[in-house]
Amino acid sequence: MNLLLEKMKAYDTPQQIMARGVYPYFRPIESDQDTEVIIYGRKVLMFGSNSYLGLTNHPLIKEASRRAIKKYGSGCAGSRFLNGTLDMHIELEEKLADFVGMEQALVFSTGYQVNVGVISSLTGRNDYLILDELSHASIIDGTRMSFSNVVKYRHNDMTDLERILAKLNPDCIKLIIMDGVFSMEGDISHLDKIVDLAKQYKANIMLDDAHALGVIGKQGSGTSSHFGVTQDVDLVMGTFSKSLASIGGFIASNKPTINFLKHNARSLMFSASIAPGNAASASAAVDIIKQEPERIARLWKNTKFAMSMLKEYGFDTGKSETPIIPIYIRDNTKTFIMSKMLMDEGVFVNPVVSPAVSSDSSLLRFSLMATHTEQQIEFAVNKIKQTADKTGVFETLKAVG
Repeated sequence: MNLLLEKMKAYDTPQQIMARGVYPYFRPIESDQDTEVIIYGRKVLMFGSNSYLGLTNHPLIKEASRRAIKKYGSGCAGSRFLNGTLDMHIELEEKLADFVGMEQALVFSTGYQVNVGVISSLTGRNDYLILDELSHASIIDGTRMSFSNVVKYRHNDMTDLERILAKLNPDCIKLIIMDGVFSMEGDISHLDKIVDLAKQYKANIMLDDAHALGVIGKQGSGTSSHFGVTQDVDLVMGTFSKSLASIGGFIASNKPTINFLKHNARSLMFSASIAPGNAASASAAVDIIKQEPERIARLWKNTKFAMSMLKEYGFDTGKSETPIIPIYIRDNTKTFIMSKMLMDEGVFVNPVVSPAVSSDSSLLRFSLMATHTEQQIEFAVNKIKQTADKTGVFETLKAVG
């Protein structure tokens, strides 16, 4: 008997959802990533993208990518550690370090690999990794690969964080890790208060700014800038797959830390380097963010407009304060059904259900872009209201409390 194959065959959750006609994943997009995309030959409004500034189609970014491919080719054929470092990688690292206010930066091939490689290599067996319970999966996976002790504190709960810090060995390294902007809930970490606690208990801070860059802070430079505490944060992580319109990631820190990571972060040392076209796109995106501040202003105007409509209709949007707006449905089945109904009505949103969240916290993740028009937002929110009425969502919300 092939035990592995038997286990694989027994996994039929996706098939069950498909049989009900509400499977919402791996939908093939047949066009560029914009506020409107084509799926199965139909135009739908995109409210599930992480391209917060709408830069994926910017002509300067496309041209930068084309020039890089023409000069360097399609790939680097090796890791950063060996033959895969280009001069443009070093230039990009200098630009990123300056952007987030750190001494140096180090580019990885994905944001996921940043967290896995950095977190797993920084601390030892007697040290502590302390993370928000709603940290991104890549943070959690990084801690699983570490030999350090892992402790979680309740989401954005500073009293619980202090309780944990007060119990830990003062002579061991204590690294607090959190998202700057939480990718599902849309709220911002209490970084200013975390800095105060880190100073009090001699801890260090690693900030995952994947969803904060291009969104908050001076010129979109992130959460530490937003709170004015950049000098008190030890490491800042970012990705290129959101506002920077590419694929890849980076860690920024002081020179000794970057030197250590260059020679110890396994996901950097044993992975192929980011492709030239991707690096060039990210570099051009940083330039555009600085040159076109009106994009961030439009993003926040759109966010406030959408939030006001959703609240007026009575939707529960949790504690979101960013362009990531969770629309809580609090029922897995209704979340799947609403996602399918909205797609049929020409609106793409991402359903988030258990086990990613508990069933009574299931939600539709509604994401804004700077390039959305008010007409598109109004159309989408009205469709969400109509489908919510048809599926009895508001009755569910009342029942849950």
